[in-house]
Amino acid sequence: MNGKKQVEENINRILSELNGRARLLAATKTVPHEMINFALDCGVDLIGENRVNELLEKYEFINRNKTEIHFIGALQTNKVKYIIDKVDMIQSVDRESLALEIERQAAKKGIVMPVLAEINIGNEATKSGTSPENAIDFCRFLGSLPHIKLRGLMAIPPKCVEGGNNSEYFCKMQKIFIDISHLNVDNSSMDILSLGMSDDYLTAVENGSNLVRVGSSIFGKRVYPNP
Repeated sequence: MNGKKQVEENINRILSELNGRARLLAATKTVPHEMINFALDCGVDLIGENRVNELLEKYEFINRNKTEIHFIGALQTNKVKYIIDKVDMIQSVDRESLALEIERQAAKKGIVMPVLAEINIGNEATKSGTSPENAIDFCRFLGSLPHIKLRGLMAIPPKCVEGGNNSEYFCKMQKIFIDISHLNVDNSSMDILSLGMSDDYLTAVENGSNLVRVGSSIFGKRVYPNP
């Protein structure tokens, strides 16, 4: 993991590259809360966590006055209740059963949870997300739930072959995003297209992404704890 000086340099570089075209989300899986808080001091104002247990462990130590917190990983329905009042958005809503549980838990808390519909843009068997063909129906379903507000779409495209890029998939996602935006789905604003990670965030921005999820390009290679 990078030291503080390198993290600060990375954040400044990425923000300069984005130049206001997209919002930077710092993906903080395995990043200790001390380094998260340092990143917030360096200008990051949005973080994303992938794991419920890790988010809960860090939550009380994060300087929440300086940041929004999004959940960006695979989410089990039985864990929604633990984060429903701790995150500002759930980006990874990939199926109706999860949406229904978010609706149920949000109703209990008397809140409306902003969400993104996750699209499996490459139709990969190993990835979650609704299919591109089902994206419109899924978004209409999300729009029918009164304690959910659909803010847009997110996707993780297939890993590129060496020398290639994900422009094709990003372009497809932008088209789906525009098509759904024109439908005026209930309970939606459709203002976020969350595409691009450390390896491809600039390509994503060139193809319409306005929110990028960057981890290793800020914090360095992840260090996983011993099992």
